[in-house]
Amino acid sequence: MRGLTGAGSVRARSTARAASTATAVLAAVALFASGCGASGTGARDEGPARVDGGASPAAPATAASPTPDRVDAVRLIKRDPAVSAEVKRELKPCVADEYPVDVSYGNLTGEAGDDVVVNVLTCGDAVGIGAYVYRRQGDAYVNVFGAEEPPVYAEIDRGDLVVTKQVYDRGDPVSSPSGEIVITYRWVSGRFAEKYRTHNEYGPVSGAVPSPAPEG
Repeated sequence: MRGLTGAGSVRARSTARAASTATAVLAAVALFASGCGASGTGARDEGPARVDGGASPAAPATAASPTPDRVDAVRLIKRDPAVSAEVKRELKPCVADEYPVDVSYGNLTGEAGDDVVVNVLTCGDAVGIGAYVYRRQGDAYVNVFGAEEPPVYAEIDRGDLVVTKQVYDRGDPVSSPSGEIVITYRWVSGRFAEKYRTHNEYGPVSGAVPSPAPEG
């Protein structure tokens, strides 16, 4: 299920693990993960993107809205120097002024206010092409986590950051990954540190092969 947001509104969704089709994932993987091996999860398999050991420069906090703790996620992404040019290029309205952005709010870093998790998706099939965490510092938001290996999706789970990446083995069509890696991060000493990693393997799409009926 895909969430869209306009200049001042967002709709969160629970997951994007099985949202992609062959065409959408192929386009995303070709754009962001060229140079990957025949197996693996993408250009970077673990840890934050470009924020290891420090946060990116602060982006200005957006103007106040009717709901004080809500942000203009599209503006935040476009002004963030830590977000790649490829993601910014793909961040376009799907319908009118509605953008393919999912936004979640929750306490991940121990601050008094909510942290912000932003997932940037493709319009057609909600393939996650970028996942980011922003921490409020004064009147600005600082990028403290980024992952740009599609398909990727970040969520808040009981105070932890959970990032899901789909896995492709040799010979897998892009529409049918062999499984997924679910990584749980926790805020420790001013950065996100990996705490748990789970590898889930998908079963055959067609299900179990039926056994022949006994003769007689």
